[in-house]
Order: sequence, then C-alpha cells, then structure tokens
Amino acid sequence: MSDPTKALATQLSNIEAKTGKSLAELKRLVRDSGLEKHSAIRDMLKVKFALGYGDANTLAHMARQDEAPAAETDDYGLAAIYAGPKAALRPVHDAVLALVKGLGEFEIAPKKTYWSLRRKKQFAMVGPATNTRVEVGLNIKQFQPTARLEALPPKSMCTCKVKLTEAGQADAELLAWLKQAYDEAG
Repeated sequence: MSDPTKALATQLSNIEAKTGKSLAELKRLVRDSGLEKHSAIRDMLKVKFALGYGDANTLAHMARQDEAPAAETDDYGLAAIYAGPKAALRPVHDAVLALVKGLGEFEIAPKKTYWSLRRKKQFAMVGPATNTRVEVGLNIKQFQPTARLEALPPKSMCTCKVKLTEAGQADAELLAWLKQAYDEAG
C-alpha cells in the first residue's frame, strides 16, 4: 500500500469495530492483563476478541509502544538489528537513510535483520551483513557493475549491492544508485 499511515488507521478502525472497544480501552486491557511478552499479548487478543494474527499483532505492537520508552518505539527494530558487535554500524545505516529521505515518500518494512525500503515495490534493503559491514541491496533494472556496485545472482531479492564500512561512504555515487532504484520502483 502506498500510504502506510492510512493503512494503519484503517486497520485500527477495523479492530475497534470488531472488538466493540476503543483503542484506549484495548490498550488499557493489555496493560491490566499483566502480560509483558509480545507473543503472549498477541495470543491473548486473538483468543479474547477472535482477532486474526495480523490485527492482534498490530494491536500488541501499539499497546507495547505506549509502555516503551520513546527511544525504543521510533526505531522500527533498529536497536535489535544493530545490537552488540554491530552497534558501531548504526551511523552507517543512519547515513544511508538520510540519503533516501531526500528522495521522497517511501515505506519502511522492518525485517528481523534489515530494513526493506518500498514504494510500489521494494527498491532497496539496508542492514548489517557482518559485524563490520552494512550492505545496501538495490533493485536497478539496467546498471553497469563496478568495483563498488556488485551484481547479484539472478532471482536474488535485489539486483545489486553496495558494501559500506563507514558513514562517509553514503555519498553522491550511492545517492545516484538509490535514486535510480527509487524512481524505477515508483
């Protein structure tokens, strides 16, 4: 969906209609349940309100975000992706995202070990490949591989990738490739 905010608002409205309760009431019910684990909260909501997995999962996220410190709620899972030995790579990720944000609207689809960046379709993936390197996967139809822009095998999730070891490598050359992928995904 091209507008994730609108999609979320629609989903939350549907959850209120299905349960007959407001979001505030549902969040209070989760808080009062004493459950702390996401999976336990989700399972309780599925049973108590006969919600599907997706609706219960979204509601569990919403309820837990209200209880979490602000730093944990705004990072779409980056704290977990860049934990431990990968923590030093977070500035590289942030530098790549700063470039992408200048391109226009896009959706972040957080995954367990990386972020998928999407318009109508995925145009890039960003995440640590090792403890010393972030990789930016790109979906570009026509490109000339270079020492820096590596072609990936056919049927990979991306057509090419760029390896970054420091934030300064998020430069004009990378921006040009990101822009091409962004434009092609629109």
